[in-house]
Amino acid sequence: MPSPIPVSRLLPRDIYPCVDIGTCSSPLAKYSLGTTLTVPVQRLHGKVASRLWSTVIHWKELRALQPVGSGGFGSVYRAEYRGDTVALKRVKKCTKNKLASRQSFWAELNAAHLRHGNIVRVIAATTCVPADFGDESSIGTVLMEFVGSRNLQQVIYGCAAEPLGEDRWLRYAADVARGLRFLHSHGVVHLDIKPANILVSSEDVCKIADFGCSLTLDHGCEVSSISPHLSHVGGTYTHRAPELLKGEGLSPKADIFSFGITTWQLITREQPYTGDRQHVMYAVVAHGLRPSLQEHPAFGSELGRQCAALLSRCWSAEGRCRPTAEELLPHLEQLRSQV
Repeated sequence: MPSPIPVSRLLPRDIYPCVDIGTCSSPLAKYSLGTTLTVPVQRLHGKVASRLWSTVIHWKELRALQPVGSGGFGSVYRAEYRGDTVALKRVKKCTKNKLASRQSFWAELNAAHLRHGNIVRVIAATTCVPADFGDESSIGTVLMEFVGSRNLQQVIYGCAAEPLGEDRWLRYAADVARGLRFLHSHGVVHLDIKPANILVSSEDVCKIADFGCSLTLDHGCEVSSISPHLSHVGGTYTHRAPELLKGEGLSPKADIFSFGITTWQLITREQPYTGDRQHVMYAVVAHGLRPSLQEHPAFGSELGRQCAALLSRCWSAEGRCRPTAEELLPHLEQLRSQV
């Protein structure tokens, strides 16, 4: 079946005009075994970066699938591929919402052509799976770099209670902001920034993962309203911007709102809200409900008060009042210099 999202939202602009989709099951399926999509080398922030990802997974070279985790639309495994450790994600076929699960798979590829140190790199993706690797509940498979088995959710709330001093959480926040700055500069909005979707590498570097809710925006423009056909859009309700809860304008500023909630969690190691889901969503929109900036001792110091002011801007009800990811970074670096 054809992708419910136009190929222009999945592939770089210098590729998709020449892709003959026809009636194939996906824009990936038209390429023969062993082919790759190669985007011409371009300069990014003064550095030369080759954007390359494969439309084929060489299944005979895949070894030892070990479960790592699972979510609403997929399961992730650790595997060996061509001598390297990789992460393999199988996107599930959701029986209750088949359209959303298909959209989730295609959305995973929105950042496939991008390379950045704070974004999980896509290696290959396909909808064509051999019988011995097959899974009737799977729509497609994505191979990615293996960052590690830890994410910020585990660092913040895990039983091991890892130390999270000011320098560390500020560094983590800056990592996420750098990743968002790069994504937004290429027209990609993630739409599900939260601790569980930020992986932490063995070098203690944060990388943004799980693009199943993402979209690409033409020239970084705001979308005036969310199409009812884009049923996967929205992310996690505790981190969702008010405009998304209302089904209104969509822009990169939605990620900044989620970044603010995530950073608050890094600082406090508490859950942002308690209570019924519908009550929380209504209160966020109608009454400006936000996580508390007064009751936690972390916000009592001078550094804490500056952090609170920055978070207040990030989760402003009006997207235009929130800083961009580009604007966030100098503030975070200035805060780190005080530690």
